[in-house]
Amino acid sequence: MSKLLSFPFLVAAISGIAMAIQGTLNSSLSQKTSLLSATLVVHIIGTLVAVIAVLAWRIPLLKHHWVAVPWYFYLGGVLSVLIVGLVAISIPKVGVCNATTAIIIGQVSMAVLIDHFGWFGMSRLHWNPWQIVGIGLFAAGAKLLFR
Repeated sequence: MSKLLSFPFLVAAISGIAMAIQGTLNSSLSQKTSLLSATLVVHIIGTLVAVIAVLAWRIPLLKHHWVAVPWYFYLGGVLSVLIVGLVAISIPKVGVCNATTAIIIGQVSMAVLIDHFGWFGMSRLHWNPWQIVGIGLFAAGAKLLFR
């Protein structure tokens, strides 16, 4: 089966849909309240949902060796706050489509670098010229989407 039609690709596409909706909702919430308070409330709600999921699936949190994990793996929490804030700032100024397009270009460009160099413990998947062409085509497509 083609990777493009695979279950992991479908899950990733659904994640992208959720991200566009999330960014829109977070942006609207921050306009009705404030950026930092909206970011805090969104993360508190996310924490509660995660706690409920851990309890519902009976995930044994204490069996993990948390202190043995490299410190930089925990930066995802910091980045989450940064992402929510930056998306909430950008969407009202440039629109959901433009902001999401810029996000995707940034994500794909960084993903190629992470794969190529094997950063953050990832397996090295060297880039090839077609990936660079693909990023260029993404950028060209972005130019067409920007209004």
